[in-house]
Amino acid sequence: MKSFFRFVVTGVVLLLVAMVSALMAMRFAIHGGEVIVPRLVGLSPVEAERAVSGLGLNVAIERQYYSPDVPEGKIMTQVPAVGTRVRHGWQVRVAQSLGPQRVTIPDVLSQSGRAADLNIRRRGLDVGSVAYLQLPGSASDQVLAQSPPPNANGVPVPRISLLVSAAAQPQAFVMPSFLGQPLGSVNLALLDAGFRVGNVTVAVSPPDSTAASLAASSPPPQPTPASIIVSQSPGPGERVNAGATVNFAVR
Repeated sequence: MKSFFRFVVTGVVLLLVAMVSALMAMRFAIHGGEVIVPRLVGLSPVEAERAVSGLGLNVAIERQYYSPDVPEGKIMTQVPAVGTRVRHGWQVRVAQSLGPQRVTIPDVLSQSGRAADLNIRRRGLDVGSVAYLQLPGSASDQVLAQSPPPNANGVPVPRISLLVSAAAQPQAFVMPSFLGQPLGSVNLALLDAGFRVGNVTVAVSPPDSTAASLAASSPPPQPTPASIIVSQSPGPGERVNAGATVNFAVR
């Protein structure tokens, strides 16, 4: 009986030891590959790379800002923050100082989009977002507004966003059906709406032998305002632009 009890106790102890060992191994597997993010603010990118090289981390410069307080070329901010525990291979994203603003923001208003792009980049600046706007009475591909404005001071980033005029799109319509209507009234309606009437042909039914001999000796029929439309191009329901030409076949 005592030997059996001793055997049970020994088995329980071994089981507890195994569980503790498994938990410690799991904890080491989870936390063994982690490192503490060092302070990179105030360092140059080269110094920052040296600071993290032994920790298995990477440094990525994501933003650049003008700053009157942080010397040019030094790191201003970092993510993750100092003291954060991360895994090997993690990327530390930083913003770099460009020093005080020394570049004058150019005036690119009324310039073409391409000319404004060249003018901005020639000064070492970047083009930010470009939005387009259809503005009646304005020529297409001209800069309507810019941000920051010309000669602005205290600019945070070396980037200029533009608002550029876009070419006006022609007004579009859905072609109605004119089938069964007289040519004269349809012609007037189209002209009043700004459309053009193109070719008008007379659709003739296939003649029999007697009618064919008579038609050979007579001039071809001509459309009249009273002629009835039997087909049209563009067809009913098609999308057309203002000023489009419409062709008809009549009888």
